Amino acid sequence: MGNLNSESDHYSYKRFVLTGKALSVSTPVIMGVLNVTPDSFSDGGELHDTHSALRRIEQMVKEGAGIIDVGGESTRPGADPVPEEEEISRVIPVLEKAIHEFPRIMFSVDTTKIGVAQRALECGVQMVNDVSGLQREPDLAGLCAEHDAILVLMHSKGSPQTMQLQPEYDDVIGEITRFLQLQAAAASTSGVKQIVVDPGIGFGKTLQHNLEIIARLGSFRDLGYPLLIGASRKSMIGRILADQQGERPVNKRLAGTLSLHYHALMQGADILRVHDVREARDSLEVFKAISSVL
Repeated sequence: MGNLNSESDHYSYKRFVLTGKALSVSTPVIMGVLNVTPDSFSDGGELHDTHSALRRIEQMVKEGAGIIDVGGESTRPGADPVPEEEEISRVIPVLEKAIHEFPRIMFSVDTTKIGVAQRALECGVQMVNDVSGLQREPDLAGLCAEHDAILVLMHSKGSPQTMQLQPEYDDVIGEITRFLQLQAAAASTSGVKQIVVDPGIGFGKTLQHNLEIIARLGSFRDLGYPLLIGASRKSMIGRILADQQGERPVNKRLAGTLSLHYHALMQGADILRVHDVREARDSLEVFKAISSVL
């Protein structure tokens, strides 16, 4: 994608063009989350069959999602790993039908496993969302290059089992920036032409770390890649909004999610990964209307 020349270049990225489809990030894009898992923190178990998953995709498309991110393994804190074949059995039947049923939508697979990514790319998926940022499967970069696919590199520290056990940083922004820079360079060397970076809200970070990332999100613009943010319904919102009864429950974090994501838009986020597509789209339309007169 190349480095940005100045702050005024923020919305000057070229279009992603893959297998006849194009995704523009000249303005921010909504990525809808589809978890086909029994144990995801927000909607685990709700989409227990392919029909339910397809109808949820249809709803998100109508509500304004430009990308659908399909995942078959929960990465919530404490989640157990899923065998590759089980993850494949969860996501591939959905992707095979969804890509045929919604040919104008870009699909992403949320996985760290090269076998899952390969099967998904063979189905026609155009984006691999790797929450490990190539730490678990460095060869994912070569696979994405082979399929001319977009690679999302997210920063994470530790595994789902360990990542929230007192994570520490000397300089959280500096360490994440260096990690993303190094991993993006490795991906580029492997032939990946289209890279997206994600600082990884909630993946090995305390509440204070997450707040600093959101507050200083503009720092990651200097990397020169489109920036993805996923804070939807995450525990940091529950903690910010905690009261005498404890953390705000997952199903009551919408207003907090919209606030965080709106701030992310103001700091230059290009892709918002969300559960509540209609509300995110409404917020984005307000942001675009205000931005148009500045």
